[in-house]
Amino acid sequence: MSRRNELDAIIVGAGAAGGALALALARDGFDVAVVETREPKPWHVEDEIDLRVVALAPDARELLADLGVWPTIAARTGPYRHMRVWDALAPGELHFDAADRGEATLGWIVENKLIQHGLWQALQAFSDSAPTLPEPRTRSRGSRLADDAAGRVRLYCPAEIVELDNGADAVTATLADGTRLRAKLLVAAEGAESAVRKQLGIGFDGRDYGQRAVVAHVRTERPHEGTAWQRFQPGGPLAFLPLGDGRCSVVWSLPDAEASRILALDEAAFRAELGCAFDFRLGAITTTTPRTAFPLRLRLAERFLAGRCLLAGDAAHVVHPLAGQGMNIGLRDVTTLRRVLRDARARGSDLGAAHVLRRYERERRSESTLAARSFDLIERAFGSAFQPLAALRGAGLAVANAVAPLRQALADAAAGRQ
Repeated sequence: MSRRNELDAIIVGAGAAGGALALALARDGFDVAVVETREPKPWHVEDEIDLRVVALAPDARELLADLGVWPTIAARTGPYRHMRVWDALAPGELHFDAADRGEATLGWIVENKLIQHGLWQALQAFSDSAPTLPEPRTRSRGSRLADDAAGRVRLYCPAEIVELDNGADAVTATLADGTRLRAKLLVAAEGAESAVRKQLGIGFDGRDYGQRAVVAHVRTERPHEGTAWQRFQPGGPLAFLPLGDGRCSVVWSLPDAEASRILALDEAAFRAELGCAFDFRLGAITTTTPRTAFPLRLRLAERFLAGRCLLAGDAAHVVHPLAGQGMNIGLRDVTTLRRVLRDARARGSDLGAAHVLRRYERERRSESTLAARSFDLIERAFGSAFQPLAALRGAGLAVANAVAPLRQALADAAAGRQ
């Protein structure tokens, strides 16, 4: 491929991190290609709310708004104004209130599927609204080429990378059909099982928690009060997250054997056990959807940079869901890389130069490692049934709640206001 056709970036994966990054860079005037194995499953407004949800922080919402996808997402979100955290084995409760900052919300509960749908639709609309450009000499089945006054987006879907040449001057990705894409850098953002990360020989640290998160949507006797609730128990945390239709999304982290038992219960028994585990804070559980579960793991890539290739999103880090921060951390990868590349362009630097990409790696690996290890420490500390430790936990929650600056610092960290 000639240098005339050289891209600024190849982005592998069009999920939350990859899709947001592609849109952000294109809007900033960069030429990008997106390689995705398959289109997201279609989303329709009449669909039942997806069981996989995330708690979006304000900085994540601001990014999605800047990319033009928030209006699509906002129609079916569960904004929450409060968060309450307490321990099953000790007194003491931590309460966050948006009013403490003069704001309307702390965050929004949103379906994973809806975020992916909004980003994918935006990428397609970006393409459809643009004038036609000359076609590359070869292209994948289903690829689309787009341009606007900012940058270009080429969507290659369905497609996968079979060969990667991480050269000194550029990175070249060869797709399964023989298409060759050449760019100044490549970002692997295709999830926890990233094939590109494996091709780059980047390992990861971490552990399997021996837990699964049982998820369902439930209706309770009393309203959820626009509050995200979390109760720490010896087996793992239990979260009730407010949905826009008045129900709560339940994320119940349990040891594998206990998760299997809970999944096997009939509906009445499940509602009774769930209500008891939640201390009936919202009264009885009146209805529930079918349940499912997913395994919980900690994964931290040993490095986020190899030559001209970077890792982002779940390809770089997977954290425990107890704080609902996984997607927020991934979207902060996007915001950081966007800023780094803007700065490099303004200075006239090679976008894929080591000194440019190391800025991203230093900042994001440091922050994501701190977040992942912190969540892991919380899971270990609050997962213990040792009574003296439980007493300390309860006291710690009470102190954090009583000391306004400490409480606000915790809220700011969760909201991405470092």
